[in-house]
Amino acid sequence: MNVRNTKTKFMKKITFLLFLCLIQNMYVQAQQDPEFTQYMYNMSVINPAYATGEIGVVNAGLLYRSQWVGAVGAPKTATAFIHAPLNDKIEIGLSFINDEIGDGALNENNISANFAYKLQLGKETYLSFGAKAGVTLFNTQFSDFQLNSGNFASDPAFAENINDNFLNIGAGLFLYGDRFYVGLSAPNFLGNKHLTDQNGISALGSENLHTFLTGGYIFEISETLDFKPSFMVKSVQGAPLSVDVNANVRYLENLEAGLSYRFDDSFSVLVNYGITQNLRIGYAYDYTTSNLGNYNSGTHEVILLFDLNFSGSKRYSSPRFF
Repeated sequence: MNVRNTKTKFMKKITFLLFLCLIQNMYVQAQQDPEFTQYMYNMSVINPAYATGEIGVVNAGLLYRSQWVGAVGAPKTATAFIHAPLNDKIEIGLSFINDEIGDGALNENNISANFAYKLQLGKETYLSFGAKAGVTLFNTQFSDFQLNSGNFASDPAFAENINDNFLNIGAGLFLYGDRFYVGLSAPNFLGNKHLTDQNGISALGSENLHTFLTGGYIFEISETLDFKPSFMVKSVQGAPLSVDVNANVRYLENLEAGLSYRFDDSFSVLVNYGITQNLRIGYAYDYTTSNLGNYNSGTHEVILLFDLNFSGSKRYSSPRFF
């Protein structure tokens, strides 16, 4: 018996079962929003109140995440955001999330407009109230997903592709100063149902309320070195509580590196570098510590942050660069 071929077949079966578990999590249980390791730099996607830049400066960013590399049908997520102040109290922005599972078998696009109103509580302390509204474009291509024994169309539960749109409304709070931030947000209040009685089969996939609690602080160790711990807690009905803790060290305001831990899920290594004052690039690698770690080689996440400075000022700050 060829041991290598037997092992390969076994791995294919396992990874396909992983894909089915992903589909089940999307439909049968509460749908989980995408995960982010570099959440501290992608905050406006999960909290509309984070739009707290400076007048004359437009903040923008792009993120791409390839999760559980090597597992069949593993998620791939891309995000983009842009926001800018209209005056010293009001800011607006746009955010976009694309989430793909099963190599195109399931595709979801979220497009949202953000609004934030900022109050100054102290000399360097602000409280921002945020709201967002947008649409989710949800579609499946199960008929194109090929199996060894055929395709999903042979199963009545996946006999028809789905194309549907859903309204999203969310809100958030963001309290911050020059050395700390705390945020609380619910990106979508509406419990949209993706699947109901179809082809004689009762199925339910709902977007339950997601709540995010985030926070961070910067400790000045020396004139050139800062310690930047942060955390994110994500709660959603029907899914385990997700808790991330992170510890970054910043050197000369340009280079950052650190470690992150998602409880009962993964360890991560993060690094980012400010190429210029207006441009920063970051990378994170997640090593899966759960049983899924036996069937994938980890998760890769890349982020690009850039500012368009129309203020004429050569020096400015951004909350995301604490």
